[in-house]
Amino acid sequence: MSKILIRGARVLGGEAQDVLIDGETIAQVGTGLPVDDATTVIEAEGRILLPGLVDLHTHLREPGREDSETVLTGTKAAAVGGFTAVHAMANTFPVADTAGVVEQVWRLGRESGYCDVQPVGAVTVGLEGKQLAELGAMHDSAAAVRVFSDDGKCVDDAVIMRRALEYVKAFDGVIAQHAQEPRLTEGAQMNEGIVSAELGLGGWPAVAEESIIARDVLLAAHVGSRVHICHLSTAGSVDLVRWAKSKGWNVTAEVTPHHLLLTDELVRSYNPVYKVNPPLRTEADVTALREALADGTIDCVATDHAPHPHEDKDCEWAAAAMGMVGLETALSVVQETMVETGLLDWAGVADRMSFRPARIGRLDGHGRPVSPGEPANLTLVDPAYRGAVDPAGFASRSRNTPYEGRELPGRVTHTFLRGRATVVDGNLA
Repeated sequence: MSKILIRGARVLGGEAQDVLIDGETIAQVGTGLPVDDATTVIEAEGRILLPGLVDLHTHLREPGREDSETVLTGTKAAAVGGFTAVHAMANTFPVADTAGVVEQVWRLGRESGYCDVQPVGAVTVGLEGKQLAELGAMHDSAAAVRVFSDDGKCVDDAVIMRRALEYVKAFDGVIAQHAQEPRLTEGAQMNEGIVSAELGLGGWPAVAEESIIARDVLLAAHVGSRVHICHLSTAGSVDLVRWAKSKGWNVTAEVTPHHLLLTDELVRSYNPVYKVNPPLRTEADVTALREALADGTIDCVATDHAPHPHEDKDCEWAAAAMGMVGLETALSVVQETMVETGLLDWAGVADRMSFRPARIGRLDGHGRPVSPGEPANLTLVDPAYRGAVDPAGFASRSRNTPYEGRELPGRVTHTFLRGRATVVDGNLA
């Protein structure tokens, strides 16, 4: 079994230390560790060592849309971005609403070997919002599903949502809600506000998100179950989650990197790369989201990595698909928006991008301390690096990034999955 010595890395941004990986686990953490018996030595002076990142919200598209992404290409992109585990959303073809489909995705993840893939099961059959899917069977399957979501669609029927919350309570599952009142967003193309009025595009009001969140935190409290709010995007949503948490209710929330950085002003370009669900919001919303992530109201960062083939984005705005890729740029965006602004330190990044998402998803072996005896799921970052984003070099099968040509800080140099290097010197191993 190989022994890898990482020398002089700043563990969670603290003092420089050496970390010895022996096989699948961390053997030692300290200073001046001997190099004699290490098969590989990585000189990591000035770099940050984090626990492997965990994404609660990834679209891998397989089965059914392999032209956009596959489990293999998606997990390669995840590894390049520093992730050692991702949760694969259920809106595939066929929908991941049965034990058979979630087990297929889980097995594809095991075969890929670049990161762990934890399938997310659909809440309702076919994502149609009418009948509960096989929640218990998916949980009891080899995939051991704990997170359920109709993401891409909202579970807008209050009775169905209540029943789902009651059902998953039996095995400590969580319902991850895509908060979007469908009647309030019919024909919507972007955030409802000054920019939408000036451009004449159908507006997507903040209240369409906030009204569902208000209902669902009340339902979760009534049932005594866990609800997780996907891709929270407005200042009003922040207030609702903060209020729910002040009550002691079991509510968690995520924010995407793009909602921490980009605003609806970019839609003035009519470039469909900025078309996303929920839409890019205002500068005031961005400020509120950053502050809420910093103070812990928002629990974690999740990418909502949504790959699309060229033809689905290279078209007029109204016809374009919603979504953007995010796995390979997520940590850089968080460094720019949260670390370089002083809102989070690197220990806070580890908390929001590894510890908390792993806890919410009940994902064993991930989101663990960088300590002896722990699984060697690790990410090594060069925070001094700055470079322009070039989608031509992405590991993802799709290129729909909003950051093309934009200079972002930081680069993942190494990723380790249970002691095995999946990324070395910024390249796939």
